[in-house]
Amino acid sequence: MAVNDSVNILNSAYLAVEYIDSFLPDNPLQQPFKNAWNYMLDNYTKFQIATWGSLIVHEVSYFLLCVPGFVFQFIPYMQKYKIQQDKPETWEKQWKCFKTLLFNHFFIQLPLICGTYYFTEYFNIPYEWEEMPRWYVLVAQCFGCAVIEDAWHYFLHRLLHHKRIYKYIHKVHHEFVSPFGMQAEYAHPLETLILGTGFFIGIVVFCNHVVLLWAWVICRLMETIDVHSGYDVPLNPLHLVPFYAGARFHDFHHMNFIGNYASTFTWWDRIFGTDSQFIAYQEKEKKKQFITKK
Repeated sequence: MAVNDSVNILNSAYLAVEYIDSFLPDNPLQQPFKNAWNYMLDNYTKFQIATWGSLIVHEVSYFLLCVPGFVFQFIPYMQKYKIQQDKPETWEKQWKCFKTLLFNHFFIQLPLICGTYYFTEYFNIPYEWEEMPRWYVLVAQCFGCAVIEDAWHYFLHRLLHHKRIYKYIHKVHHEFVSPFGMQAEYAHPLETLILGTGFFIGIVVFCNHVVLLWAWVICRLMETIDVHSGYDVPLNPLHLVPFYAGARFHDFHHMNFIGNYASTFTWWDRIFGTDSQFIAYQEKEKKKQFITKK
């Protein structure tokens, strides 16, 4: 009975969104995107699309999303939004981070990406434009992937902080006490595999078109680069996502090496009380600001 009620609620929600969507103006980018997608299908094999297409989407998205945070360090006005203002970025750290990223991307992540084609073939995942889900379905699927990945990340990330394991694997990621966007995937190869597994679980659960792979890659990169940016910028659209943790939440984790273990949302840390030090820190900062204003 409960299952039927849940299905009815989901169907009703789907119909409601579909009804609202019918009143929205046509997306002017839809036709160019459709033409580009069909051109890709006509000129490249599924293996090329799934493998090299996925690599290109990842690399272009990653470094483009890093650009704002990289540029902020040269803009004096933006320094008031930097969370750890006493720890500026250095060229030495950024260059070291960049070299490690290239190794991880091409020697750890690329072999995993090569399995994308076989995944889509095994599960009969379509590539055709006509099979592509509507935008609101894609948004819901990405949110579902984020919820699953967040749960995986919380428990495995917390495990990597265990005193018997930390110095062998996760310590690499914590090399930079004050994080910056490009550092999001700076990690030990084993950590890339362990925490990266959470990325694929949602894909296995929700994937009904190859476009979800790329949409979820972009969403996940957007989130992880934002929380590692080191800047708490006002009017950040990601803050509209319910229970979104954000840069200040994760920055505290890098400052203190404890607590705030979740990747995207705050609920797991709230449930297990691993955000208690962060909450106490926030209260302390609010009192400081109140006294300063007086």
